[in-house]
Parts: sequence; structure tokens; C-alpha cells
Amino acid sequence: MKLVTAIIRAYQLDQVREGLIQAGITRITVSRVSGHGNQVSKEVYRGKEVIPNLTPKMRVEIAVNDEFVETTIEAIIRAAKSHNGNQGEVGDGKIFVTPLEQCIRIRTEERGSSAI
Repeated sequence: MKLVTAIIRAYQLDQVREGLIQAGITRITVSRVSGHGNQVSKEVYRGKEVIPNLTPKMRVEIAVNDEFVETTIEAIIRAAKSHNGNQGEVGDGKIFVTPLEQCIRIRTEERGSSAI
């Protein structure tokens, strides 16, 4: 079991959600987050160097069984990557894949991959 976490542009959420549904991934959790990465450039304001405000993003979390990890990653990339040639653009986002030690469905107390 893995937890796939994607940080994407806010306006791409619907595209990513639809891409995941088409790939057979229907259970997701979404949060509004703010942050900055490589797309931040320092600006000069009144002679002082300042860093602009945090950029609003969406955090999408999907718990999947091991056989769905690559399908999930590919669906997110297809939907969230800017169509500017083959490279995309700075700010398209990040995907993190972490081991998921346990999953427990509260209603039935099922554990493990059947609970996902």
C-alpha cells in the first residue's frame, strides 16, 4: 500500500480528478494549501529584496494498493502537466509516494489493502 500525494495548481484540480476517474481511481482527498518552489523569484521593493507571497495550490492524497501506484502517477502527470512541449512548465507540481503502513476502515474495522 502507498500514499500518493500530489501538489498541483488549483485550476487543474478538475482535470486531475477526471483523469483519475478515467484511470479507475475514484477515492481521493483534497486540501487547499499554499507554498512556493522553483517558480518563486525574488523581487526588489523599495531597494530591498523580498520574496512574493505563497502560491495557492491543491494537495491531492490517494491511498492505493501497490498495483495502482503507476496508474495513479501517470494519470496525475497527464492531467497536471502543462502542454508546453514535452517538458511542461515550472510550477506544474510534485508527486510524492510514501509507504502506507496501515489502512483501517472504521465502519467495518477491515485492515490492509481491502480497507482501501
